[in-house]
Amino acid sequence: MSQHPTLRRNHGRYLGERIEVDHIQRQLLDAANQHGWCTEVFLDQPARQLHAFHRPTPDARRKIYLSSGIHGDEPAGPLAMLELLAANCWPADAELWLCPCLNPSGLHTSTRENAEGHDLNRDYLHLRTTEVRAHVELLQRWPTFDLTICLHEDWEARGFYFYELNATGGASHAERIIEQVAPVCPIDPSPEIDGRPARGGIIRPEADPTKRPDWPEAFYLFQHKTRLSYTFESPSDFDLEVRVRAQVAAVRAALEQASAAGK
Repeated sequence: MSQHPTLRRNHGRYLGERIEVDHIQRQLLDAANQHGWCTEVFLDQPARQLHAFHRPTPDARRKIYLSSGIHGDEPAGPLAMLELLAANCWPADAELWLCPCLNPSGLHTSTRENAEGHDLNRDYLHLRTTEVRAHVELLQRWPTFDLTICLHEDWEARGFYFYELNATGGASHAERIIEQVAPVCPIDPSPEIDGRPARGGIIRPEADPTKRPDWPEAFYLFQHKTRLSYTFESPSDFDLEVRVRAQVAAVRAALEQASAAGK
């Protein structure tokens, strides 16, 4: 396992690196256009323009959705999405949909919430915010997915971990994903993470909708759009480069396992 010390700079909140979100948005669009993705602006407002990308694939065996940047103090996700788009190394049998930067107003200020102070990732049941309403309207136009992946960070984490929501009835590939992330980023060994039981960096939370008064994006997706959802959490008290590598490795492992399962 790779050894990377925590930087010990986050106290009470994320205090690490920031990104220039307008620049990253332009780079994301450039990479998508360069490689033939269809792009769409699904919310066009100052400081919160939201983009969606779609890669049509004839005779696709898998439909996969990825998102990042819903919390403005979690910059590794959009950077990992940019690296993945630039590399253009996607499974040939997968049709993909991406929402790479869901909270640009929060990323401008490096705050978890949007410009009005709302946590977008707790609004997928009540739909009070402009961004989430626009996002849900978009998702309702899109098909159901075989797999959804949401990229996040946790400033308190001791290492990489992730949530798995799995109603496929098939074998879980969570342990294999952890194996492929471990060489580039430590895995959080904690038996409890964010108040939930964890084992080897994997959390399998309660999926009962009646027990969740405020739905995150992944929970909405699991209730309406997919039977398999991963939420990857890189440890944001580590160097940004390590966190981006962890997210990229996790996504590639998940896509590899999804393709193998479909054969």
